[in-house]
Amino acid sequence: MDMHIGDVEPGDIFAAINDILRATDAETCTAIFRSVLDRCGIDTFASGEVDLRSRSRSVFHVIDWPDDWRAYYFGSGLVHRDPLVSALEHRVSPFTWAELRLDRTLPQVGTEALERTAEAGWVDGLVVPLPRGGGKRVGIVSIVARRSMISAAQKHLLPALCICYHERLRGLISAQRLPVAPAGLTSREFDCLQLVARGMSDRQIAAELGIAVSTAHEHVENARKRFEAATRAELAAAAVSLGIIHF
Repeated sequence: MDMHIGDVEPGDIFAAINDILRATDAETCTAIFRSVLDRCGIDTFASGEVDLRSRSRSVFHVIDWPDDWRAYYFGSGLVHRDPLVSALEHRVSPFTWAELRLDRTLPQVGTEALERTAEAGWVDGLVVPLPRGGGKRVGIVSIVARRSMISAAQKHLLPALCICYHERLRGLISAQRLPVAPAGLTSREFDCLQLVARGMSDRQIAAELGIAVSTAHEHVENARKRFEAATRAELAAAAVSLGIIHF
């Protein structure tokens, strides 16, 4: 198999991985990743974490999509029925959109979503899953090409770059700079969530933020409901596991 992707050789991929590992901020990390994808014929990408038990807990670390597609994805509700995410229920290895289209178990809503992506000009894509403990939480990097199908060389070489980028970005990006608020959290709900994760009570949170105890409790409860968490402990655990909060 020819392991060249355009003018990109395997050594270029490994060099980019080393550069990403040395990056000290999310912007530099993403710039390195985007530069290599551009040379490999990849046009856009997204990266994040998905909780397969509750889509509301999904977190986007970066969205590099055109504005019109981003508006459609969230405005149409596709975010809640994305066939690429649904496929993570039974796929743990990188897969292309072309492969997914051949999946006879793909529901009608998934087929329609893939048809809509084709209408938007997306020719093919590569999804790189990063299964976590228990298999119900998955990191995901999705890269998309407008000009050609994903080649065997791209599928073979790019997952390592995607995994490195995802894990490095996850450790660098702050929740305040996420492209979409996790679970629709308001800024104040996020402030309270951070303090819940540090083990604070409503009274302690109120004192820390200079708000009433009842207001602190309301923000915490709103955050808990948004994350569909049964308890404060589950809320904090979900936020940490999704990379929203770092210690």
